Amino acid sequence: MTDTVVAESRLTHRQTLTILSGLLLGVFLAALDQNIVSVAIVRISNSLDGFDEQAWATTAYLITATVTTPLYGKLADIYGRKPLYLIAIALFVLGSAACCFATTMYELAACRAFQGLGAGGLMSLAFTIVGDLVPARERVRYQGYFLMVFGIATVLGPVVGGFLSGFDTLGGVEGWRWVFLVNVPVGVLAFVVVARVLNLAHTRTRSRIDWLGALTLIVGVVPLLIVAEQGRVWGWTEPKSLYCYGIGAGGLLLFVLVEFLMKDAALIPLRLFRNSTFSIAIIGGFLIGVAMFGAITMVPQYLQVVRGYSPTEAGLLMLPLVVGIMVGAQLSGLITKLTGHYKVLPVLGALILAIGCALFARIGYTGPMWQPLVYSAIMGFGLGGCMQTLIIAAQNAVSRTEMGVSTAAATFFRQLGGTLGVAVFLTVLFDRLPGSILDAFGGTLPPGFDAERLAALQRDTSTIATLPDEWRIPILEGFTNSMHSVFFLAADLAIVACLVLIFMKEIPLHDDRVAEPAADPTLLRDVSLHDAHEMAGRSRPVGPRVIAGLLRRDDDRPVPAATLTLIDQHGHQVARGNGDADGAYAIEAPRAGNYVLIAAAAGHQPEAVSVSIAERAHHVDLVLVGAGELTGIVRSARRGEPLWGAAVTLTDPEGEVVGAAITGEDGAYVCRDVVSGTYTLVAVADHMRPTALALVVPETGSLVRDIDLEPMAILHGSAWVQGDRPVPDVQITVLDSGGDPAATARTDENGRYLVPDLPSGEYTVVARGYPPVASQVSVTRGEITHDVTLGFENEESMHSQ
Repeated sequence: MTDTVVAESRLTHRQTLTILSGLLLGVFLAALDQNIVSVAIVRISNSLDGFDEQAWATTAYLITATVTTPLYGKLADIYGRKPLYLIAIALFVLGSAACCFATTMYELAACRAFQGLGAGGLMSLAFTIVGDLVPARERVRYQGYFLMVFGIATVLGPVVGGFLSGFDTLGGVEGWRWVFLVNVPVGVLAFVVVARVLNLAHTRTRSRIDWLGALTLIVGVVPLLIVAEQGRVWGWTEPKSLYCYGIGAGGLLLFVLVEFLMKDAALIPLRLFRNSTFSIAIIGGFLIGVAMFGAITMVPQYLQVVRGYSPTEAGLLMLPLVVGIMVGAQLSGLITKLTGHYKVLPVLGALILAIGCALFARIGYTGPMWQPLVYSAIMGFGLGGCMQTLIIAAQNAVSRTEMGVSTAAATFFRQLGGTLGVAVFLTVLFDRLPGSILDAFGGTLPPGFDAERLAALQRDTSTIATLPDEWRIPILEGFTNSMHSVFFLAADLAIVACLVLIFMKEIPLHDDRVAEPAADPTLLRDVSLHDAHEMAGRSRPVGPRVIAGLLRRDDDRPVPAATLTLIDQHGHQVARGNGDADGAYAIEAPRAGNYVLIAAAAGHQPEAVSVSIAERAHHVDLVLVGAGELTGIVRSARRGEPLWGAAVTLTDPEGEVVGAAITGEDGAYVCRDVVSGTYTLVAVADHMRPTALALVVPETGSLVRDIDLEPMAILHGSAWVQGDRPVPDVQITVLDSGGDPAATARTDENGRYLVPDLPSGEYTVVARGYPPVASQVSVTRGEITHDVTLGFENEESMHSQ
């Protein structure tokens, strides 16, 4: 296998902003679309005669956008960021255009699902590309621009959506169809910009595509997203909802099993979660997503229902929230750049978000207008401080080759949390609403305003403003009090996220210098945590064309004392070096150009990669697999027959498992890619004694070692009375030499008993039926026959053979 690694010069700030403009247009597409459609959906559904089906247009988009996010991340790591991002933009634009031709709500839902196929990659791939382009210290600042764009779309979406859907026709086209048409020119512009200016070098990796994992993820997530969107309408305990819970749980269990079996080729490799920083960043992002999307959904609800503003006006009043996000994101980026530390930022951000939500929960329906504006700004400031920093933490916790997977995972779980947050918060709101309104009326509904009218008011709040004050004021009080519960819940979740994030371990940023021991300043430690540009300054070669990295086995353990050789395109050696005891290496090319890097170590298969070097250092990690192979057949020592289903395990001198296999019908096993050395081979099979062998695996070739397993002893016999009459249903207890029960059995209708799988040793057989009878038996191997004779008082006899 030959991969290509290309090293480019670091981009200037202006070049980065040029590329960023295309990425921001893509993110703006997805964010603007969600906000525009949410305002115009009522007009759209009425135009298509499907008011009661409008939720499916949102649900279909949400499902495909969510489940494709991890797939985009994995494919981008394999095939590169640029082609996948262009595909995402193209799918989104085509889906938007298709929505313009929908004639029914079901057609619109299908087109929205197609549109979501593109939306799934727009946000996560944009974050991944920034991670490729920008050093970690500056990444928060640049990724903060995406939050700003998201916030601006939150403000502009209702304004544009309300404006366009307000036209009966515009340019000969129904006004609401422009809600989707507006995406086309923006999307085409984004496509052109990205195609022209985004030129990322990529390391092509050969990896299986986890299609089965994607399928099981769809089976697990789609029912949960459907019930999250529709559960309030169906009822959370109705059969439809219960079916969704069951199918979703089963699908997620299958997904975890598939990911475990797929190992590194998995859609979301489970080994990533062994890194505590990555796991806590994902959990914290999920909790923040629940609180963030739930709270942001409630703010316009308050402004429109309680304050009586139109959707367009409510969108403009969200501007303080956007400003708070912008300020928080830029400030957190500045702090990260200056200090190189980031752990405290999401902790404080979650705490500030909790404070903002708690303050919003104390707003009255007639309070001063500055309160919701200031408190939403506080919430935005907290979000700006933690959202992008958590993505940086997830990216920084893995190698650069898995940045797409880590970013997609962080985006996926945050979006999943947001979806569940909106569903939970709306459920809490509408569950509390009837009781809160009833309390505001003093415990009894007024004459003329019965429970049916209250239920109708929950379905359509537009009539609240037309009600007389004696009804309207208590209703608004009840609505405000119900929202208090929601914001307090958001504050509680933000506090939980804050407490979780306190335990996140801060890994030094990839491009941070880490102090080395004074005795050996050239020693490279965990190379995967440092940018190669920084490693060059600490490694023995000091030129600008240093290649540095870490040599690992496929179980992530270092390969020590490896030999590195660099050859040119004509096969001539141009440089040579050695890895240290930690598997780290550094080697310098004489000039810029294309080379082949060869790594070899005793007991391992050699590995070669093509490297294209410019005037800068770069980083290449290599995985070397063992060159040895262990095979053999597991048989029964007594019968000589092969044993099917025997478990064979290979452990090193430290007790670590380095190989495992299950024998087939022919009893054969094989452990491949084994590094040379001394090992312990253990075989275990049903009804057989475990066997352990010591062996030495050679540096190359195959070692054949057959294993013979002795069967466990079987103790059987009969219980008699008066010498010749068998006794059924007698309890037989076998005690070991210490007097502890080793096995029990009962005689059958013919007085026979059977005790299988007994280890060798001295045993006491106790028969209970008549007065108890005890006798001694020595068990070695094979079948041991031991009869017992029951009698009265001192009568006891025993017959053994």
